[in-house]
Amino acid sequence: MRKKLFVALVCGLMIVPFIMGTATAKTLKIGSMSPLTGPYASDGTDIKNGVLTAIQVFEEAGGIPGYDKIELFAQDTACDPKQAVAAANKLINLEVAGVVGAYCSSSTIPASETLDEEDIPMLTPASTNEKVTDRGLPYMFRLCGRDDDQAPAAAKFLKESLNAKTIFIVDDKTTYSQGLADGVSKAAKELGMEVVEHDHVNQGDKDFAAVLTKAKQANADVFYMSLQGYSPGALMALQAKRIGMTSQIVTQDAMFQPKFMEVAKDAAEGVYLTYGFTDKTTPEYKAFEKIYVPKYGAIAAYATYAYDAATVLLSAIKNSGSTDPAKIKAEIMKMDFDGVAKRIKFRANGDSGSSYIAFKIDKGEFVPYWHPEKGLLK
Repeated sequence: MRKKLFVALVCGLMIVPFIMGTATAKTLKIGSMSPLTGPYASDGTDIKNGVLTAIQVFEEAGGIPGYDKIELFAQDTACDPKQAVAAANKLINLEVAGVVGAYCSSSTIPASETLDEEDIPMLTPASTNEKVTDRGLPYMFRLCGRDDDQAPAAAKFLKESLNAKTIFIVDDKTTYSQGLADGVSKAAKELGMEVVEHDHVNQGDKDFAAVLTKAKQANADVFYMSLQGYSPGALMALQAKRIGMTSQIVTQDAMFQPKFMEVAKDAAEGVYLTYGFTDKTTPEYKAFEKIYVPKYGAIAAYATYAYDAATVLLSAIKNSGSTDPAKIKAEIMKMDFDGVAKRIKFRANGDSGSSYIAFKIDKGEFVPYWHPEKGLLK
């Protein structure tokens, strides 16, 4: 009997530390929001992978004091406003400390208002519509640039580098694409260019024969595509080539995705697009590339911005020693450092500045081509 009691006591003593250790284990929860299904899934997956890379870097460096691990709860918005709000509510229920996302401005705007009700910081790596940070939400931050910076840069490029006099514009009526297209139209007119047509297609369309026939007949110097993702842009470029359209194709940051070239093939060659400049020679970029590429493949669109956004959030939590939103924000507003995508320093409204330049697709590569202040880069 004594032997059985002794064995039971020993087993009990062995179990107690295990139970206590489990009870004190603490997980830092953060969320991400991006399209993980649908036509923009590649871009959304890039965002998720950028966040996961930041978590890996932090954990390999010892993690964040007070937490045993950092866990990402990645939510699929499908670039649908209602689904984005539902994703935001789910993250609220999970009690995340902050959110990196979303991709589409039409998702970020309503989701951020839901998160703001609970004072949860949101850092978007990809939503460029100016309304994202112009509404005065105290915990809304943006790592990428703004469309009211991108549009004038694009128009200036059309005027100064391409010497364009006439432009045909098309968008897909989304918050992002139509907002940017309107901005380009306005800026182009202010610079003395004629917008011969501003037409629209529908999100999800795959046959662009009608609008491309009109564009071919208009024969403008530039055919400007403002579309939500790389997939419709690649299809439109392919179809434009097939019908023999000769206008120079110029597009925007959503096409900064290697898969645009994979789908469009030869039709992608010679296309110009605007996107934020990233110096790929910096130690920060090289370190990111070394970790990201072997695991996830080519660095696309907003992976670097998502990494920087997650780095900002995790650094703020670590430096403040807290998940209190006010303390996180205070730390974010102190930051001034070289990220992977760009120099990061936030303004009072949550923006971190724009660095748009024009790229040219040349032999399957996005080649920096023109700078708003420096002119031609090569």
